[in-house]
Amino acid sequence: METENEIRLRLRFYKDVNEPIAVIKEKLQAHRDTQPQDYSVKVNDEHVWFHFKGDRKHYWSPHLHLELESKEDNTTHIRCLFGPDSTLWTLFVFLHFVVAGIFIIFGMIAYSNYTLKAPLMMDVIIMFIMVIVWFLLYVIARQIREKGHDQMNELEQVFLKIIR
Repeated sequence: METENEIRLRLRFYKDVNEPIAVIKEKLQAHRDTQPQDYSVKVNDEHVWFHFKGDRKHYWSPHLHLELESKEDNTTHIRCLFGPDSTLWTLFVFLHFVVAGIFIIFGMIAYSNYTLKAPLMMDVIIMFIMVIVWFLLYVIARQIREKGHDQMNELEQVFLKIIR
């Protein structure tokens, strides 16, 4: 998968398979029962998750989420989404909310100071720092994604090997 030019942090791809969902789920269940020790496969209805486990799991290790959708001509459309570890994702979402909250609060304070004709330079500086922090969070997330790039490709190859 070509990921270097993607802006999105959570990469996705789509696959159409000429088999019904039941056959694909059987293949995934069979792989789960005979899986190597490096992977964990969870199947729940039309959702499948691939994770690394053991010594191969790091904070940058991605997981692959598959959503199976049945089409009318007895084929299956698979939506595939790579994502970071859920605890890391939660941390980044929390940090984004904190930065956004600080930005909004100091924006309101800056507006109040502007209407009161009070100095507002400190408020604008803090808002500017929050914009820089947003960009830093994005750069850090890109670096984490690049670090897990080889594992993303490995998960994709395992998935493609199973559905063949």
